[in-house]
Amino acid sequence: MLFRIDKSRGSQVLIEVLGEEFEGTLGCDYFSAYRKFMKDVGISVQFCLAHLIRDVKFLTTLPDLPIQLYGKRLLGALKALFHVIHQHETLSEEAFGTALEQAKAQIIRIGRDAAPSLIDAKGKERRGEAQNMAERFRKHAEAYFAFITTPGMDPTNNVAEQAIRFVVIDRHVTQGTRGANGRRASERLWTVIATCALQGRSAFAFILEAVEAFFYDRPAPSLLPAPP
Repeated sequence: MLFRIDKSRGSQVLIEVLGEEFEGTLGCDYFSAYRKFMKDVGISVQFCLAHLIRDVKFLTTLPDLPIQLYGKRLLGALKALFHVIHQHETLSEEAFGTALEQAKAQIIRIGRDAAPSLIDAKGKERRGEAQNMAERFRKHAEAYFAFITTPGMDPTNNVAEQAIRFVVIDRHVTQGTRGANGRRASERLWTVIATCALQGRSAFAFILEAVEAFFYDRPAPSLLPAPP
């Protein structure tokens, strides 16, 4: 895991960190910088289904009844997908794959084609929230289902969000940093702590080894996992 503190949340930061030759699949929410990075670099993306569910639930809270019904239909289709995911251990690989594809097709069909529309006398769309969701599916529907064909890919970015909780607490307690040196130190310490936690290693032991390596002119320890 790698942390980067930057004054910008733009796609240029992603290019600086991941590069234009990135060949993996990026798991992320629907933030505009990820979409621009996706468009400019042509990478594979898995947009977070948990964030999509949150946005769909918002539609069900709006006062317009057709939008509510659209949101409820879409939410039901998403729940059906996760029901299939939870049956992975009880289904054959062929049956599981077929069920996933069927659930995916149903979500895309509802999301893209079932959104209500209402144009007023001035030609303005009065059900913009529903049409914005439909447009999302028209442009990026497949990016919500990369996990189906990408081994090891999670349909949500919950793991990443859980991994950064300690950073949120740290920044709340310390009020952040005041300069470039503090930012670099925080980036490196957070990277060590989170990566060691993922690997089941002691962050304290790693930092101690790194400090000793510096003072005794020895090779620095690596955060890269050991080869199998």
